[in-house]
Amino acid sequence: SSENTVRPSPGAMSQALAKEVPQEEGEGGSRRSGWGLLVTAGVGSTLVALYAVATPFVTPALRKVCLPFVPATTAQIQNVLKMLENRSGSLVDIGSGDGRIVIAAAKRGFQAVGYELNPWLVWYSRYRAWRDGVHQNTKFYISDLWKVSFSHYRNVVVFGVPQMMPQLEKKLEEELKCNARIIACRFPFPCWIPDHTTGEGIDTVWAYDLKHSRACETKSLEITPETES
Repeated sequence: SSENTVRPSPGAMSQALAKEVPQEEGEGGSRRSGWGLLVTAGVGSTLVALYAVATPFVTPALRKVCLPFVPATTAQIQNVLKMLENRSGSLVDIGSGDGRIVIAAAKRGFQAVGYELNPWLVWYSRYRAWRDGVHQNTKFYISDLWKVSFSHYRNVVVFGVPQMMPQLEKKLEEELKCNARIIACRFPFPCWIPDHTTGEGIDTVWAYDLKHSRACETKSLEITPETES
């Protein structure tokens, strides 16, 4: 009869539910932990990939001095172009980075060349030149500037650091012809007196006409051929 039917007490039911609920929550927690591990692994892999791609863009591009890649600002590019007004001939950007100066000069009609030790930046520069339609007027080389002769360039642009400027000043003075113009960005050369200056702060640009340097003055004093009547 119904009177003899054994029914679970409320306390027993509560205990049974208490045993089941943690098990369900535990399974959900495991699932959440699994998803968390997958998300963490995915984010970690993405960061590693980004680091692998980005690192070559910020590591030093010159072996003798620590010269990290710092993109030229729009104002710096405009100031460089201003110093190139009424100039012609070949142009070289020493430590050309992502190719901004070279590409801007090519758009102004220069046959422009960039030397950069960082291969990632060189490949990126070539892509940008192709994208901007000036790849026929530009060249980018993977090379250490100290191993390159700049003797056949009439216009030289350099974004340097103070540690390299004295040695680079001597190198350019020995190699360039007297009709060359050197344009320094961010930091001036230590001994040369600039012929032109424009910009302010980090956007300052100094232009040096090599014909006014001591080396070219010495060359002009060389013995000239005697004329005979």
